[in-house]
Amino acid sequence: MKKGILLTILLLMCLVAGAQTKSMAVLGDSYSTFEGAIPEGNAIWYFKQNNPNQTDVNSVDQTWWTLLTKRQRWTLLMNNSYSGSTICNTGYNKADYSDRSFTKRMDNLGGNPDVIFIFGATNDSWAHAPIGEFKYENITKDDLWSFRPAMAYMLGWMKEHYAKSSIYFLLNDGLSQEVTESSKTICEHYGVKCIELQAIDKKAGHPSVKGMQQIADQIVEALK
Repeated sequence: MKKGILLTILLLMCLVAGAQTKSMAVLGDSYSTFEGAIPEGNAIWYFKQNNPNQTDVNSVDQTWWTLLTKRQRWTLLMNNSYSGSTICNTGYNKADYSDRSFTKRMDNLGGNPDVIFIFGATNDSWAHAPIGEFKYENITKDDLWSFRPAMAYMLGWMKEHYAKSSIYFLLNDGLSQEVTESSKTICEHYGVKCIELQAIDKKAGHPSVKGMQQIADQIVEALK
């Protein structure tokens, strides 16, 4: 009897240890930025001393990814987020965003994380980037200027190059119907779980302290 209890305890300890050693990476836009927490040179939305009219988030401990890593006992390997970035190469006012797009940054996630969260498509929607056609094969460089083929290219590439990683796509609420439905369709095609966020509290269009907590809560619930 005692031997059985001891084996059970050892098993539980192994499970906890496994959870503690998981590594996580984020590929995102402004919602996932914070001063000092992203690669140098990437544009930032959240700073240590923010304008209170812009946001009440003033600590990295309040961000959704920090809240998540603490709750899951994971280690953040890399947060490659860039404020204002689009998944495709077309940015605001049809500007060339090929230097900051998700397809440009997706190969820099710190190695081989166990879990990857892609939090994007918000700026593709807000910038009214070309939606393009659904395309899953023979995607060209020219195709990457439109949302659908760029999204497909990104997920296909990441599924291949991060084959051992669990990949999740975080879908913001309040986006255009075309971007929302296209994101879900492309995620389904590649077998990537799409976590569709609901009723996130925001200030100046970005998650507040409450919104960050809601994001972390909804991710944890989806992971169950």
